[in-house]
Amino acid sequence: MGQTLCICSRGSITIDNKRYYFIQKLDEGGFSYVDLVEGVQDGRFYALKRILCHDREGRQEAQTEVEMHRLFSHPNILGLAGHTFIERGGKSEAWILLPYVQKGSLWSVLEKLRDKGSFMPERRILKVLQGICSGLKAMHDRGYAHRDLKPTNVLLEEDDRPLLMDLGSMNRSRMEVKGTREAMTVQDWAAQRCTISYRAPELFNVESHCVIDDRTDIWSLGCVLYSMMFLEGPYDMVFQKGDSVALAVQNPVTIPQPCRSVITLVVSQYTFVLQLLW
Repeated sequence: MGQTLCICSRGSITIDNKRYYFIQKLDEGGFSYVDLVEGVQDGRFYALKRILCHDREGRQEAQTEVEMHRLFSHPNILGLAGHTFIERGGKSEAWILLPYVQKGSLWSVLEKLRDKGSFMPERRILKVLQGICSGLKAMHDRGYAHRDLKPTNVLLEEDDRPLLMDLGSMNRSRMEVKGTREAMTVQDWAAQRCTISYRAPELFNVESHCVIDDRTDIWSLGCVLYSMMFLEGPYDMVFQKGDSVALAVQNPVTIPQPCRSVITLVVSQYTFVLQLLW
């Protein structure tokens, strides 16, 4: 765990005795910021994710994200380059250094295709899907589930190799719910950490006695597959229109027509698997 971090007048930082130059801001969320930095020694670009930890629980969540990155060394899971925690003004910040992927997320690729009136070829869809499945399998084999799989949490390398990212919502794949209180706790957690239009049905109304497992990722995987086919998720428009996603996920998904035959076959097979699982 890195303990050293300094901010110098020239816009450089030091993590684990390695210096990085600040280049520009990449993204900003409610409690986190992502900056582009360059390693002084290796000349490589990195994404520096800064998470504001307002309390002990927030710090523990950031620590869990770090541990999840460190747990996996897999070609389809984003690795960890370094990290540290700093204290600033009585508040804690987690600084997580990750490899920078210039091509961006799967969602950004889909947006560009949509803007051009184009689509993703079947061969490319299947290649990306296979890589995502490989990363998920590695997580599930270790007893963990991603819980927030969506196109914005999949980065694409130049060769279209997908990298699963944003591991802050990961937890043990099997959660046994015993009682109404535990059910509400899991349901509230899912509402905060699992994106609504990619959330599995069992996380909307958690039963008082049930088991939540890694099949939640399989549901999300199907939504990601759909988004690669039609350039938007199956429930994105439902959410944007303000309709109930919780109700929509209880009904079969309608495949838009006309649809390319190979993709129709892939989705039909996937839908059949989902019916068996649920």
